[in-house]
Amino acid sequence: MRKLLLYFSIVFIGVVFVGRLSYLQLFDNSFEALSNKNAIKTIYDYPERGYIYDRNGKLLVSNQPAYDVMVIPRDVKKFDTLEFCSLLKITREKFDKALGKAKRYSPRLPSVIVAQLSKNDYAFLQEKMRKYPGFYIQKRSLRDYQTNIGANVLGYIAEVNPDNIKEDSYYQSGELLGKTGIEKSYEELLRGIKGKKYIQKDRFNRDIGPYKEGVFDTLPEKGKDITVTIDADLQAYGELLMQNKRGGIVAIEPATGEILAMVSAPNYNPDLLVGRPRSANYMKLANDTIAKPLYDRAILAQYAPGSPFKILNALVGLQEDVITPETKFTCYGGYSYARNTKPLGCHCYPGSRNDMNRGIYESCNAYFGQTYRKIVEKFDDHRQGIDNWASHIRSFGLGNYLGYDLSTGRPGRIPDSKYYDREYPNGGWRGVTTISNSIGQGEVEATPIQLANMTAAVANRGFFYTPHIIKKVNGEPIDIKKYTVPKQTTIDAENFEPVIQGMFDVYRRPGGTAYYSQIKGIDIAGKTGTVENFMVIDSVLTQLDDHSVFIAFAPKDKPKIAMAVFIENGYWGGRWAAPIASLMVEKYIRKEITRTDLEYRMLNGSLEDVYAKPYSGKPFRINE
Repeated sequence: MRKLLLYFSIVFIGVVFVGRLSYLQLFDNSFEALSNKNAIKTIYDYPERGYIYDRNGKLLVSNQPAYDVMVIPRDVKKFDTLEFCSLLKITREKFDKALGKAKRYSPRLPSVIVAQLSKNDYAFLQEKMRKYPGFYIQKRSLRDYQTNIGANVLGYIAEVNPDNIKEDSYYQSGELLGKTGIEKSYEELLRGIKGKKYIQKDRFNRDIGPYKEGVFDTLPEKGKDITVTIDADLQAYGELLMQNKRGGIVAIEPATGEILAMVSAPNYNPDLLVGRPRSANYMKLANDTIAKPLYDRAILAQYAPGSPFKILNALVGLQEDVITPETKFTCYGGYSYARNTKPLGCHCYPGSRNDMNRGIYESCNAYFGQTYRKIVEKFDDHRQGIDNWASHIRSFGLGNYLGYDLSTGRPGRIPDSKYYDREYPNGGWRGVTTISNSIGQGEVEATPIQLANMTAAVANRGFFYTPHIIKKVNGEPIDIKKYTVPKQTTIDAENFEPVIQGMFDVYRRPGGTAYYSQIKGIDIAGKTGTVENFMVIDSVLTQLDDHSVFIAFAPKDKPKIAMAVFIENGYWGGRWAAPIASLMVEKYIRKEITRTDLEYRMLNGSLEDVYAKPYSGKPFRINE
């Protein structure tokens, strides 16, 4: 028995040994791959990024050549470090730090030592690279901006970080990718496909020619050109109007959901974030924590929407049959809704009886306070009432990210019963507790793009298309269901007409809050807003100058443009936001400006002294 056991053990070990050898010889190529890493060098040939055009075919972003000094750490031999640093125009400390980072990344893979040399530096350095084994120059493609507008929309490209490399194996250390804006949203289209060349080495690590005569080499494939929905002329005009102001403008084509302009102010020249000065320029912009030029207010800033929100409460009131266009409420210069509470102030004439139309064009807080209460108190259960109201409001795209193709954003906030249960854990809230929602204050928050989209839904009488910024890829129109299928609101189409008439009268009636901003010959429907604004100064919640807000669409029938304008600390809606909206509408529809008086005031007006108040100690003027 022992002899048989010994015999079978020997046979078993032999079979395992032969099997393992067979597997290694026939199936396992890991050692071949490891050997190839040592014997074959991969050189990447980087493609041009795709161009970016505006909706009218105007070139916004192209490319320019640049050159990176690369290193493969294991191939580096002894050399004169100080001489090399002098040629590269960098310090020894910076060089050592870059080389150390390259070694940690990979001894075998290339890393960037100095990025984005100019043509002149490249020409001078190329002749001397033979003296520095392990180092070589790699041609790159940097962005070349044909415009100085739209930095927040276009975005910028920058070097990948370790997280980018982990997330996508396409990238190697030192490569570039879109970090913000369109560059980020459409990175995979714009970046193209890298070409590869395989160079064989001998046992002394010397290049001996293409691997297998270049049969595996590939050519780079240029990135796809894209056409975006932005109208460059309208974008430029919006940025001009927003000089010396802070806030956001978003304009949308209601019939398609295409974003025509997306202005964030203050802005910056996109060319600042290109080339070797990029790092220093970026730090200057990022360290400006007061003006925040890198902060895209058009899609990130969440504000109380103010009186434009009354439009939705009017629509919900009609849909829920708690009011009609003829319903009247008395305004006593405000609305007292409960004992021992501050009333909703109003500038209406005390004792006036207002129907919906007048309530909209004169922006009567009392009218909408009572309308809101009727909506919420329609149900015996106040939780059901607020949830029903919130459901209607969210159908306009408020309180969520909308699903657009921009690289970032904020959801805003439409509170419901769950929200108030968290805020009042002891259950001490009722419909009247939330009365500020009636006038777009309180717990409601929205971004400018959400307000613009809401306005487009009103302009369309009850539906909207998901806002988007892509129009064509390589000249072919997009066919993306997400952007071509309308989203319906919960409001019936017939309920929009009396509300839109009220918005039209905001411009046309002498008592309308935008009466002095009307454009002759263009029927604009709009709504002003004045938003209370608070800031903590020296640990004290301080009321600052109010924000100026306006929403508008035009023409009233068959609208071509819908927009929202939000001016921080702009006092009231008719002072800054309404004139800017009117000028933007005329610029888009007529391509020229007839209200030169408005234009002069907006172009030469500044709010910089107002923005300095929290730091200068000057007093604020509230509801001036």
